Amino acid sequence: MSAPTVETTDIADIFTRVGAVGYLHAREIGVADGPEVEVRADEPVVLASVFKILVLVAYVRAVEAGELDPTERTTVTARYRTGGVGTAGFADDVEASWRDLALNMMSMSDNAATDLIYHRVGADAVQQVIIDLGLDGTHLVGCCEDLFDSVVSDLGGTPDSDLEELLAGATPEQIWTLSALDPDRTSGSTPREVTTLLNALWTDAAAPAPASAAARDIMARQIWPHRLSSAFPAEVKLAAKTGTLPAWRNEAGVVTYPDGRQYAVAVFTRADSLTERLPAVDASIGQAAFAAIEHLRSLTV
Repeated sequence: MSAPTVETTDIADIFTRVGAVGYLHAREIGVADGPEVEVRADEPVVLASVFKILVLVAYVRAVEAGELDPTERTTVTARYRTGGVGTAGFADDVEASWRDLALNMMSMSDNAATDLIYHRVGADAVQQVIIDLGLDGTHLVGCCEDLFDSVVSDLGGTPDSDLEELLAGATPEQIWTLSALDPDRTSGSTPREVTTLLNALWTDAAAPAPASAAARDIMARQIWPHRLSSAFPAEVKLAAKTGTLPAWRNEAGVVTYPDGRQYAVAVFTRADSLTERLPAVDASIGQAAFAAIEHLRSLTV
């Protein structure tokens, strides 16, 4: 029997009012046939950095299996410095342990840390997570550098081209047609499959219990307060991952209430504008998630 679902027009309107299309799925952790809230929950979305949850699962599986020593140190070299936060934006090579790179990958969305871990555990290990959890609507084009390479190629660049310069010189029409913004041509999934992934991680079905606990702890250390967490009171705990590309602003995670009940929620938005800063769209992610989870809580005792 499929779980009952609730399509909430009021939640969809939260996105419409700020000039975006929203995609959302929310469910209670560990409740197989409980109510769900959905807004376009089965439509394809661009994962952006939300795909790093899959890399994290592959990483903790490798550590648990003894295939990777988390204290072993490696060097982030110029190859991986694509710009952005963390080691990806460093001017010089830096040495770090795998566990610290995993923390950077999830807490601040460090792209260099992500790609190093992705290459260390291997694409097949990340794909195996997708297969094991039956995420048939989820597909990856690779890691961050593969996504950036697709942008360079779409804009007519070469491997030696500077990505920022290409983007600065691109027209809005060129940006809108990038394969990186099309869920069918880049790393994509659906909100429902992302909450399936989160539920598996929070119920120890995605990895052995110690590995799942380690992943949950890392996800709880994310530093960004402007999306999901912006709408929840301080006593509510969140463990989540953001994702951002032009027009796309996302966040998916697990919300834990003081009574111990936990909810997986995945929110993806596609703005009507390519403007870099759209704080109202960012805030709508938290507002919609809060409304969805409060609705779930109102349906069950």
